[in-house]
Amino acid sequence: MATETIKVNSREFVVKKYSFPTEQIPRLDYQDKKAEKLIENGQPVILTGSDLVGSAHHWDIGYLCSNLGSGQYTVYSSADGKFKYYDDKKLTQNKQFKPPTTQTDMTFQEFAAKLKRKDNKELMYLQQPLNETVGTRIVMDFTNFNWGWANETQKKNHWGPMTSNLLLVGMEGVITPAHYDEQENLFAQIQGYKRFLLFDPSQFECMYPYPIYHPHDRQSQVDFDNPDLTKFPNFANLKGYEGVVGPRDVLYLPMYWWHQVESLHGHGETISITFWYKAAPTVKVVYPLTSGQKVAIMRNIEKMIAEALNNNESMPSFMQAMVQGRYT
Repeated sequence: MATETIKVNSREFVVKKYSFPTEQIPRLDYQDKKAEKLIENGQPVILTGSDLVGSAHHWDIGYLCSNLGSGQYTVYSSADGKFKYYDDKKLTQNKQFKPPTTQTDMTFQEFAAKLKRKDNKELMYLQQPLNETVGTRIVMDFTNFNWGWANETQKKNHWGPMTSNLLLVGMEGVITPAHYDEQENLFAQIQGYKRFLLFDPSQFECMYPYPIYHPHDRQSQVDFDNPDLTKFPNFANLKGYEGVVGPRDVLYLPMYWWHQVESLHGHGETISITFWYKAAPTVKVVYPLTSGQKVAIMRNIEKMIAEALNNNESMPSFMQAMVQGRYT
């Protein structure tokens, strides 16, 4: 595996080297007017100084063990360290699909005990919405987040309501392969360092997403480590952005932006919290359409066709025939 060294604020990180070129994600103070403009325009930016989750920066594995309570948390395990999302609801329609990760529910204390084991053959990644089962200290920390700034950002950009706060705790080396989401995201880092590779929605044809009916919907079919350019030739034209988020950083991750996330080695477990918001309602259509709007249109058309056909096996040939202007 080829690697390269990147430098962020005088700190050096050894990261995987990929075949595509990247630019740096802008890193700006959260009060900088340029940062506000980037968010307004649906462009990613790493924000410093917001203290969005400042009341949680003492969170580490020990503190969470003592204060998260005895609720059940969803933990994924992966032999190769890659955690490609899959939709459980679509498994019944895809009988031959084999999930790339295993999923187990356990207490945080059980998860922490597994992290300490030196004979782990798989990497583990906890992903769980914060809910009413957490202890009182976590509730107090949560209440003291910088909700004033978060709510102001939401209001300024006309986002819909916040849908969830997802707690993410991962081992070094955990990778979430390239995918996109359909919500706005303020991604707050508490512990450890994560590298983000971002790709504008206009790069859609380079990413080769799975069909909408597939459990890996919204995920790229391309293996970044070993891209098959015969099968996915447009991947050769891919270009993106990258940046490293560390403690106290917040990444604004616009919806429909492709992103791959890597927990960097040498800096311990990573602890992050997401702030998910529904999209701003469309009051008036303004032309030309953005690349994100075009992705939304394509998804809606694909959903409509999938529902009308009610037969996943016939989808590929139907879509190909439609593109080529012929019907059989």
